[in-house]
Amino acid sequence: MRETQTQSHNPQTQRTKATCLLINSPSPSPEFSLTLSRMEAPGTPSRNSAPARSSSMIESIRGCSISGVRIHREELKRKITMPEYLRVAMMEAIRAKDAEAAVVLQLYESNKAKDAEAAQPPECPLVVFINPKSGGRLGPELKARLQDLMSEEQVFDLSSVKPHEFVQYGLSCLEKFSALGDPCAKHIRDNLRIVVAGGDGTVGWVLGCVGELNSQLRLPLPPTGILPLGTGNDLSRSFGWGGSFPFNWKTAVKRTLDKVTQGPIVRLDR
Repeated sequence: MRETQTQSHNPQTQRTKATCLLINSPSPSPEFSLTLSRMEAPGTPSRNSAPARSSSMIESIRGCSISGVRIHREELKRKITMPEYLRVAMMEAIRAKDAEAAVVLQLYESNKAKDAEAAQPPECPLVVFINPKSGGRLGPELKARLQDLMSEEQVFDLSSVKPHEFVQYGLSCLEKFSALGDPCAKHIRDNLRIVVAGGDGTVGWVLGCVGELNSQLRLPLPPTGILPLGTGNDLSRSFGWGGSFPFNWKTAVKRTLDKVTQGPIVRLDR
């Protein structure tokens, strides 16, 4: 894969080039050649992992260097947390495996009525996929930390919610309400970013599923950042997210989420 900078989200460009996009660091990074189609979650059938097709494009984000800058928890939470009425409807769509389910619309309408005045679109909405088997024995603690920094509905445990289910039902739910004229849903769908907490296999699995959006012409594709929890973490190293799970992980998690909100997007041509 050849790494190139990207400055736009031109849909036509995305359809014609065999490209992946990641969230990147401003500093130069060595080129690397990892085949995304081979990077599946351990023990996951290839048909579910939905590897990126030759025409797919995936966005990702490289980590920015912001060491020494204090990150305020509440400010970060406001920046990344979705309004309750949308995140609850999205989660229900995933649980029901049906973005059109009546219960999804009921939850949306009832919660939106209560949330109407307070509902403001976050500046940079995030969702996190976490592999609970990575990161030693800290999986449950890490999941709880992530949920505390945003919301329970925005943190997906990959043992129970697969990335292709999020793409098929969760994003479809946002797209549905956006099409119905909800400006908050549209803002979230258009500005959503993803964090993958896991190793190279987990990252590749998520990227492959997100890449299916390109073949379905469901643009833009959410760019992806990485919280390295694996052994090798080659993708994470290449994109400036580090090569190992940090000892001071509670602070590192908060810093990583903040980096994801502001990291520049790069394109990988395969």
